Amino acid sequence: MRWALIILVTAAVFVVPDASPCHAHAKPSADISRGPDVLDTAPDTSDTAPDISHTSPDISDTGARSAISDISAADISDIAAAGGQSDVGVAVMDLDSGQVISQQGDQPFYSASLSKLILAVDAVQQPLSADDQDLIHRALSVSDDEAMDVLWTRFDGMDAIGRVAAEAGLTGTHAPDDPSQWGEVVITANDMVRLYRYILGSPVRDTIVAALSSAPPTAADGFDQAFGLLGVTGVYAKQGWMYYLPSDVYLHSAGVLDNRYAVAVLTTSPTGNWTTARQSINAVSKALLAKLGVTG
Repeated sequence: MRWALIILVTAAVFVVPDASPCHAHAKPSADISRGPDVLDTAPDTSDTAPDISHTSPDISDTGARSAISDISAADISDIAAAGGQSDVGVAVMDLDSGQVISQQGDQPFYSASLSKLILAVDAVQQPLSADDQDLIHRALSVSDDEAMDVLWTRFDGMDAIGRVAAEAGLTGTHAPDDPSQWGEVVITANDMVRLYRYILGSPVRDTIVAALSSAPPTAADGFDQAFGLLGVTGVYAKQGWMYYLPSDVYLHSAGVLDNRYAVAVLTTSPTGNWTTARQSINAVSKALLAKLGVTG
């Protein structure tokens, strides 16, 4: 019955109306960790050592006024409302001061591929082979699901999520109920910005930031991941996308802007329509970036 359901839902996903020209992580509830097989149109980096030479600046007090100070509770509410029908969790943190402003910042969402970032934080702290490094780079840059499948097993994904949550002070993040479903790791917008502050103050910073900074517009599964924060000058981010029965489309974008602000925009659209979901997260991201003084 499980395989019959997967086959039936996979077939249905390909006929979702107005689903965007690119393929997506179309995940039925029975198996949301993997999408349908699609052509890998991203550059092949399997034989290339990952570039981990990028160094981000140390987190320090620049003395510059924080744009967060000009964002009111009403403003952040309006920013979230720009998502229309989508359920939106949004948070922004000033990395200098730790100040956070959010709307539904503690609301739980399924992580989709943002769990790759959490697992990578734990894995990078362990002895790594060249193959391990390549898998981590692919999981973070082109969001390679097959790489994540290997990493999830090799680095004890279920316990890794708990370890990182404890280390980084993530109060709403926990492992999935089903150990095989890494896309069902539970996260919050507030936790994602806390995670970035932890990353930037830890020894894993250079490896993680280098991989995120090399994310191409097209993911390993052919999906256009240039939505939300990606494509904005001075931003590196991890993207997530997932289809979940009966019609929920998850699109997430969480990253760092100008090494000053950590931003998380988590969305769930009930429309079953990828174009509508993309318009929603782009509208929220644009409204937030405008308040931060960024035009994109």
